[in-house]
Amino acid sequence: MTDDTMALRGLLEKSSDADLLREMIGFAAERLMALEVAGLTGAAPGERSESRINQRNGYRDRDWQTRAGTVELRIPKLRRGSYFPAFLEPRRTAEKALTAVIQEAYIQGISTRSVDDLVRAMGMEGVSKSQVSRLCAEIDDRVKDFLNRPIEGDWPYLWLDATYVKVREAGRIVPVAVTIAVGVNGDGRREVLGMAIGASEAEPFWLDFLRSLARRGLRGVKLAISDAHEGLKAAVSKVLRATWQRCRVHFMRNATAHAGKTQRRLVSAWIGTAFAEADAPAAHAQWRRVADQLRPKVPRLAELMDAAEHDVLAYMDFPREHRAKLHSTNPIERLNGEIKRRTDVVGIFPNEGAITRLIGAILLEQSDEWATQRSRYMTLETIGSVSHNPTVSLPAVAA
Repeated sequence: MTDDTMALRGLLEKSSDADLLREMIGFAAERLMALEVAGLTGAAPGERSESRINQRNGYRDRDWQTRAGTVELRIPKLRRGSYFPAFLEPRRTAEKALTAVIQEAYIQGISTRSVDDLVRAMGMEGVSKSQVSRLCAEIDDRVKDFLNRPIEGDWPYLWLDATYVKVREAGRIVPVAVTIAVGVNGDGRREVLGMAIGASEAEPFWLDFLRSLARRGLRGVKLAISDAHEGLKAAVSKVLRATWQRCRVHFMRNATAHAGKTQRRLVSAWIGTAFAEADAPAAHAQWRRVADQLRPKVPRLAELMDAAEHDVLAYMDFPREHRAKLHSTNPIERLNGEIKRRTDVVGIFPNEGAITRLIGAILLEQSDEWATQRSRYMTLETIGSVSHNPTVSLPAVAA
C-alpha cells in the first residue's frame, strides 16, 4: 500500500462527515501541487537526479475558499522562478463545466476508469441525474449565449485553429475536430468569436463555420492566420475574401524536414533571413535568393519554398508593429494548451454537447479575461490603418 493511499485512508477514518469533503479536497490539492512542482523541478523532494532543473524553497500559506469550506494550503516555492497552482486560476465556469462533463459521463455509465476514479476521489458518487441536468443547463445557457452573440464592428485579423478530441458516437469512439476562431477588432482588442465541431477539417466544414460567423456579423477581415489546410484556405477566400497567412512556425517544421538532421538549424537560419527584412519587397527578394541557392542540393525544399512564398510572407504587407503577432498561430497557443489540459482530464466525451459545454466554457472565460485587461492587444494608433473604424485623437493643447 502506498503512502498516499494510507494517508487517504487515515483521513477517511478520523474525519467527521462534515469535514470529510474538505479534507479530501485538501489532500487532492496537496498531491496535485506535488506533481506539478515535481514536473517543474525535474525530481522528487530530496531526490538526487541529473534531470533536476530547479529546487524547492519552502512554502507559503494560502486559504482556498471552496464550496466545502476553507481549505488551508501550503503552496511550494521554487528557488528560481515562481509557482502557482493551476487549479487556483480564476476559471469558475470552466471548473463547473468540467465537473458537469465528468458527472454526466459517470452517471450514464460510459466513463473511463480514470474518470470513475476521479469521481470517487472528489466525492461525487452520490450525484443524481437531475442534479447533473440542472448544472448542465446552467452552463449550457451561458455558453450558447456566448457562442451565438452578435459580432459587431470590424475584425481586421482572424486566427483559426483546430484540435481533436474523442467522443462516443453510436457505441463507437471517434475523433472529431473542434475549430476555434479568435479575432482582433477595430479597437485593438482580442475576443474569441466562435467554435464548431465536425467530423473533419474538409472544405465544407470550414465553409459552414465561416458562414456562421459571417451571419453573426463578422466583417472587415483583412488577414486570416492558420495552419496549412487547403480546405480552410479555399473557405477563407470564398467567404471572407481575405488574405491568408500560412503559419510560419508550422511551415518551418515542414521545410526543415527536407534537410538532413545536421543541416536543419542552418537551413532554418537561412530561410529566416527573409523574415528579418524590413518590408515585403525585400523579404520576397531574399526568399527567392535562398530558394535558388538551395535548389541544386535540396530541390524539394526549393519547390516547397516556391509554392509557399506568398502565403508564408503575407503578413509582411501589414503594419510592422503587428507582424510579430501575425506570422503564426502562436497567439492562441496558450488557449489551445488550456483546452488540451482540460479535455485530457475527460479523455472520452459522452456526446458532442459535452464537448461544447467544456470547451465553450473555457473560451468564454478566456474572452472575459481578455476583455478586462487594461492594455489592448494592438494599439489604437496602429490598428487604425487596417480598420474601417476611425481613430479618435484629441486636439493639441494651445500653448
